[in-house]
Amino acid sequence: MKITRRIPYLLLLSTALLLQNNVKAQNNQTVNSSLTRVVNTAVPFLRIVPDARGGGMGDVGIATSVDPNTTFYNASKLAFAKRKLGLSLSYAPWLRALGITDIYMAHFTGYYKVSRNDVVHTSLKFFSLGNIDFTDASGASLGSGNPRELAFDAGYTRRLGKHFALGVAFRYIYSNLASGQNLGSEPIKAGHAFGADLSGTYNLDMTVGKKKMKANFMTGLALTNLGTKIAYTKNAKEKDFIPSNLGIGLGFRLQPNKYHEWGIYADFNKLLVPTPRSDDKDSNRIADYKEQSSFKGLFTSIGDAPGGFKEEMREWTMGIGTEYWYDHIFAVRAGYFLEAKDKGNRKFVSVGVGVKYSVFGLDFSYLIPTGGQRNPLDNTFRFSLKFDFAKVGGNKTNDEGDDINDKTDKVDKATRKKLKKGKAATAE
Repeated sequence: MKITRRIPYLLLLSTALLLQNNVKAQNNQTVNSSLTRVVNTAVPFLRIVPDARGGGMGDVGIATSVDPNTTFYNASKLAFAKRKLGLSLSYAPWLRALGITDIYMAHFTGYYKVSRNDVVHTSLKFFSLGNIDFTDASGASLGSGNPRELAFDAGYTRRLGKHFALGVAFRYIYSNLASGQNLGSEPIKAGHAFGADLSGTYNLDMTVGKKKMKANFMTGLALTNLGTKIAYTKNAKEKDFIPSNLGIGLGFRLQPNKYHEWGIYADFNKLLVPTPRSDDKDSNRIADYKEQSSFKGLFTSIGDAPGGFKEEMREWTMGIGTEYWYDHIFAVRAGYFLEAKDKGNRKFVSVGVGVKYSVFGLDFSYLIPTGGQRNPLDNTFRFSLKFDFAKVGGNKTNDEGDDINDKTDKVDKATRKKLKKGKAATAE
């Protein structure tokens, strides 16, 4: 039955952005040696960057300034948001360079500051893989389907001090790749899984140089998609890992004056999923790494690469990006993403622009693959709409172009002087 090759094909299709290699579909009972260097997971759409701002800066976002899409990268940053309410809607067409028009990803997210120190947030990510025609080994039609995946999450962030915050989120994951079809005699069903995010942020405002220019340093750590494994048949002998991930981010922003702001950011990410190996010590025709629980896999993934420490370090990806804001209204962005050749070989340059007016923001990004590797986002624009409502503590700036050292709960020196003069005049 050709349908037996549809499930791995669809998994690879949904993995396209994350695993840009020439891996071919394999039987579940064997481990292809060509896969032993690439960490593979189910529902890889969870790791696809959804927004145009991060997409324009090499997929970075763990330690950038706060916006509504912070929920994807590092929700703990939301504790330092300057706005009470933020919403965003993002859209990314898929495989447009191949003439495919019915594959896309949509992402909605929002947050609300309950108080100065408390934030609640939610997001919904939807990935449509278009229409698929199913056939048997002789080419006879078995009908068609619309594979689709989604993730819904809700979370809470708490500011624990002047500079530090923690965040947590819980996620429901749904993956319907070929429901209604059969894998041999086994009906294929939609997969369900649950995950959680844990994140922390250190945020420091400062002044630098003789001119005491405003600056900000931020670092963040995010553990995302920590959760259960997923299966697509009722009696599956093995379940697939979801893309649990460890992310570390660094960011620095400098504001020489009120018209200009520049930032540089770097993200480092590693999947907390066991590296594929051919070991089968119990001879049950299932690779040993696949039999691990998701919890055990989190820890074994730190040092299980066949090539030792050097290979383990190659499983980290790096993104570096920069962003310039003029007058808190117009932004220009650029970035670069790098992944080891034997771990997926994703390499690309990305560029983007953004505009902000009052409560409304619009971002665009464009991806340029390098190193001869194709990308599902080749020659494709992504865009995000953002809305920021209700100032916090009288702050009149936006998140991306905010005054770095703005103390929202304090009256600045100039205002205090005016108040003193007013009181003195009244007394006279």
